[in-house]
Amino acid sequence: MVARSLALFVAAAVAEIGGAWLVWQGVREGRGVLWIAGGVVALGAYGFAATLQPDPHFGRILAAYGGIFVAGSLLWGIAVDGFRPDRFDVIGAVICLVGVAVIMYAPRAVR
Repeated sequence: MVARSLALFVAAAVAEIGGAWLVWQGVREGRGVLWIAGGVVALGAYGFAATLQPDPHFGRILAAYGGIFVAGSLLWGIAVDGFRPDRFDVIGAVICLVGVAVIMYAPRAVR
């Protein structure tokens, strides 16, 4: 179940960060309406991917996804835009991922 959840977080991150990047490219870099439309479709896919998480609580999923988004955005910047994070970016991302682990995967009493 944890592996499935992590895979869904990765899929959601690629869809959301990729969608936002496509919109950015379409608007800020002047690449046009097809890039923007692709971004909108990808952002919709992100919303759908989040619904597939096994935890039933919207707030928990989105809170945890925030940490995935932080780390994923830095990785996207490295892979796509030539961004080089400094040590504080890396430390912040690690803190966020620890938060994700606590929010999503800490043992809880079954209610």
